[in-house]
Amino acid sequence: MIARITGTIVSATDKYLVIETAGIGYRVFATAETLLKHRMSHEISLWTTHIVREDSEDLYGFETTGDQDLFELLLGVSGIGPRSALGIMNVATIGTIARAVSMNDTSYLTKISGIGKKTAEKILLELRDKLPELAISDTDESMHDVLDALVALGYTEHASREVIRSIENTLDTQSKIREALKRLNV
Repeated sequence: MIARITGTIVSATDKYLVIETAGIGYRVFATAETLLKHRMSHEISLWTTHIVREDSEDLYGFETTGDQDLFELLLGVSGIGPRSALGIMNVATIGTIARAVSMNDTSYLTKISGIGKKTAEKILLELRDKLPELAISDTDESMHDVLDALVALGYTEHASREVIRSIENTLDTQSKIREALKRLNV
């Protein structure tokens, strides 16, 4: 089982990276955000989920263990395969999925290509008890507003989430945004 990979990106497509480590190139499928963020000849380190099937072996890479945990939770939903799970993660964050689950809102999930109403209902039902533990700071509504504001200003969602985790939760929303901007512009 390959749990983590660190190496140099030698090739990139719109679906995967080829990461060379110890003279071997590994094809690692990743989210669109990860693919856009990293460039060729760049050192990278990703947490991986190794999926072995009868006709293939694939690696899926994630920058955080939280993203990896979400991916693996989605795989546990009947009818969701690795490609569908990545597709969901490309358009929905942990926080967005947590909100959809808490509000029992299938409408957001059905906007994702390949996810119908029944599959969206399965996702909501099966993640209801499992997702809150992943959505660390995503339970506070003001943190959602801070994240949305930072992304609207052009910061990546990943960088924004990292900064948000370090901000004191007792501040009001505007103060959180100001503090996040200070930390992002250091």
